[in-house]
Amino acid sequence: MIHELLYREASWENFGIFLALATMFLLVILGFVTYAILAERKVMGFMQLRHGPSHVGGKWGLLQTVADVLKLLLKEDIIPAKADRPLFILAPIIAFAPAFMVMATIPLTDQLQFADIGIGLLYYIAVSGITTVGVVTAGWASNNKYALLGGMRAAAQMISYEIPLVMSVVGIILLTGSLNLNDIVAAQESFWFILLQPVAFGVFIIASIAELNRTPFDLPEAESELVAGFHTEYSGFRWAFFMLAEYVYLFAMSSLTTVLFLGGWLSPFAFLDFVPGAIWFALKFSLVVYLLIWIRATFPRIRADQLMEFGWKVLLPIALANIFLTALIKELIELF
Repeated sequence: MIHELLYREASWENFGIFLALATMFLLVILGFVTYAILAERKVMGFMQLRHGPSHVGGKWGLLQTVADVLKLLLKEDIIPAKADRPLFILAPIIAFAPAFMVMATIPLTDQLQFADIGIGLLYYIAVSGITTVGVVTAGWASNNKYALLGGMRAAAQMISYEIPLVMSVVGIILLTGSLNLNDIVAAQESFWFILLQPVAFGVFIIASIAELNRTPFDLPEAESELVAGFHTEYSGFRWAFFMLAEYVYLFAMSSLTTVLFLGGWLSPFAFLDFVPGAIWFALKFSLVVYLLIWIRATFPRIRADQLMEFGWKVLLPIALANIFLTALIKELIELF
């Protein structure tokens, strides 16, 4: 249905259908965010030999995150007297909106995608970078030294890790000859790219954690150093926007990892093709989310100087070497 709608002529009917579908998709993502936070807290509790949420919503704490969200929505909205009011109000929206926009081009199955564009991968990378503008704006507009330091760290971190992130997927682009995410999935019918590009996968995962500002790369927040970093002065629903942005990006980055390296909705073996693609995508996606939670629960936060050195002196050279080797091997295979 969606595939047919994408190629129809523009009309108000199409606009209404896509608006309704986008609203439903937003609700699905918000539902994921609600229970991803719960899952993260339960998994981290298990790894740290404690229970995690276990009161609100029964033994498993199923309504704990819902209660937390309601608490945030009912809190007083405070804007500091010396803050730049228009920018302070706008910053959470700038941070959250791109997180939802990037989901438009990610194919969840061969039939479920909102926009099939030829440069889907480039679109994701370009739009996701806008969120950092919101973070820097929040730090500047708060008129708070800790918030400004957090915003500046976010900008430096984005520049340092966006480059290795992009370089890590160049090998995949060389192998497929396309920036279209559907073409990238189709090229993995024989072998998933995690097998052909294991180095790229490692660089991509590490750089994506840094892009998500998650432990061990959560320097823009760093509560032990900067109180709460760029959102020190935020409370209530405006603070909730920043939290939503982080977890929607967790959804988006896990989906992108599944598409680029794990074959998207394709089954691992031909005899399992009878299983619906949506189930395979959900299983692979859940595995990536678990990996990111596991890393957060395992590693301590690194220092700011170590963060910058690791990005420029380790990840970037490895990503460049991977591009060179991929191009060399591809050329040799074509020659012989």
